[in-house]
Amino acid sequence: MIETIIGTVGAACTTIATYPQAIKSWKTKQTGDLSLLMYSILTTGVFLWIIYGYMIKDWIVFVANIFTLLPVFTILLLKIKHG
Repeated sequence: MIETIIGTVGAACTTIATYPQAIKSWKTKQTGDLSLLMYSILTTGVFLWIIYGYMIKDWIVFVANIFTLLPVFTILLLKIKHG
């Protein structure tokens, strides 16, 4: 039980942490200080976590990373578009 709570809270924290940057980048269209390589690697890693969560049938890993992929991928696209 405690493992599930810790995993859920950790997943929520890491997922929520990506949204402020995505919102700021979306509003300002400024991504000059962000690393394209970092967001490319992060987006790939989150996508792989989704596949992994599905394969092991861990809904916390799967769902948290789906919700993380949206802002991370958005930032990556904005970085590519606006540099």
